[in-house]
Amino acid sequence: MAVLPNVCGHNRRANFHTADRRYGRTVKNFVDLDRVSLRYGEDGEGTLALQGATLNVGLGEFVAVVGPSGCGKSTLMKVVTGLWPPTAGKVAVGGREVVGPLSITGMAFQNPTLLPWRTTLANVMLPLEIVQPHCSKLKRERAAYDAKARDLLTLVGLKGFEDQFPWQLSGGMQQRTSLCRALIHDPSLLMLDEPFASLDMFTREELWLALQDLWLARRPTVILVTHDLREAVFLADRVLVMSARPGRIIAERIVDMPRPRKLVTTYEPLSIALVHELREHIGAVRVQAI
Repeated sequence: MAVLPNVCGHNRRANFHTADRRYGRTVKNFVDLDRVSLRYGEDGEGTLALQGATLNVGLGEFVAVVGPSGCGKSTLMKVVTGLWPPTAGKVAVGGREVVGPLSITGMAFQNPTLLPWRTTLANVMLPLEIVQPHCSKLKRERAAYDAKARDLLTLVGLKGFEDQFPWQLSGGMQQRTSLCRALIHDPSLLMLDEPFASLDMFTREELWLALQDLWLARRPTVILVTHDLREAVFLADRVLVMSARPGRIIAERIVDMPRPRKLVTTYEPLSIALVHELREHIGAVRVQAI
């Protein structure tokens, strides 16, 4: 877990740092992006999605990435996980350069993408059939893996729904299942691409609590991409702000609030101030892009 200094003072503007500075945090970086650029297409004329993006995420840290639409947030996730090689710069995870898709990553997206012919339990266990070393051990250790999946489902409030199919679950239940599937193989890195965007406000808030419980129980390194600034402030240790396309990290805000957090904290003065500060910063970025 990252050890973060208390930077919450009376001058909110003074607490918003540019991304290139150092803050004396005693963290071991798990994710490192060094001046990464990515241009889609092979003719040199495709969309320049990222340019000179530098990012550091500490081991066990929960980081949220926000920014204007089309700024390259999802592209950033593809680069980190090795799904798309950068055009320039270097990407390292766990001290090793990323040269292809990472097996140590769990991912959840805006849509839960559950297989309709598999039960809730079977959907959660799907990565175990694909990712080493679990797929080699699954047959002989099936009972242990089954118990592990059931424990995860219990943790997010889905006990008793193990044998239901996706069409029998609400949208929130499907997304809870997706989170469990992303964590079943004990990934060191959890990548979340707007996982709650399609849900109503009350369901989103319930899932914020479920995700917080999962993270506190397992402590993976998390990068969350979101447009919801309340979500970012509630869940993250740090919030990173991206520029307009071509995207790069231009600012960060440390969220100095104790855990576990309660939903009521999103309506407290500090949380509200952070949300407004982030909104103002993104608004300025949007104006500059026009």
